Parts: sequence; structure tokens; C-alpha cells
Amino acid sequence: MMNFEKTNKNLFLSFWPEFKEIVSAQETYAFDPDMSQQQAYSIWVEQPLESYVLVENDIVLGSYYLKANAMGPSNHIANCGYMVSKHARGQGVARQLCLHSQQRALTLGFKAMQFNSVVSTNEVAIRLWQKLGFDIIGTIPKAYQHKTKGLVDSYIMYKWLAEKDL
Repeated sequence: MMNFEKTNKNLFLSFWPEFKEIVSAQETYAFDPDMSQQQAYSIWVEQPLESYVLVENDIVLGSYYLKANAMGPSNHIANCGYMVSKHARGQGVARQLCLHSQQRALTLGFKAMQFNSVVSTNEVAIRLWQKLGFDIIGTIPKAYQHKTKGLVDSYIMYKWLAEKDL
């Protein structure tokens, strides 16, 4: 049975090889491919408001962080990042991570969610986010240095989460 757990040091360490592989691939995340385990832990677990893992049989299938996208008058918009283990891809894990993060965002008082840089070549993720109600609200031309495709665009994606505008 799959269940969500707040990410702690041990859970992150068990996910670290997958995290490192995803970042090193330089296909989806604008993180330093040479970042240390401690830097990754800080960015993914310590700095955000929350970080969760989806676990099945003591194996971390995926993880996400949740934080405010901006401060002050824009702190009602959440921002998340998601990673799925390569052996769990195509099994609905990203969908579960995104749905869980939206519920957590609402619980924490956020009214909307924004993804600041979805790499345009990450077509599977883009289709999923759109199916889950996110719209592409902007394109950042040549924003991402893809390891094999060179400079590619990134999208800003957004979804209003609250049922009514307060």
C-alpha cells in the first residue's frame, strides 16, 4: 500500500540516488548537477514549508516540496517541485504527488499554485499538469540548457485552487 510521509533525513537519503540521477540528467531541473547531498536536502526538505515522499513497501517512489512562490502580497500562491523514481514512472505517482500537494496547499491556506519553469521538452509532465487543470500562462524562451537538446523553452504553469475568490 502506498502512503505519504513527511520527508525526514532517512527518507531523503534513501531517495538521494534517484534525486541525484534526475538532477544529473539535466533534462528537467535547474539544479546544479554537482550539488552535494546536503545542498539537495536543504533545497528539497529544509527550505520549503513541507516536503513529502510517497512510499510503498519501504521504497520511496517519489517526492515533492511545497513552499510559497513569493512573499508578502503574493504569498497566497504555492510552488511545488516533484520527482519520481525511474522504476515508478508510468504508474500514476506524479499524479498522486500533485493531487496531494494541492490538498496540502489548500490546507496551508494557499489559493493557487504556480510552476515557474516547466521545461518544454518534458512533454509527459506538461500533459499531466494540463489534465490536472494547470494552464501555460507564459513561455520563457531558451530558458533551459538541456543536456542533449541545447537551449529549450520553459513554461510558467498556473492553477487557481480555491473554490471561490475571496
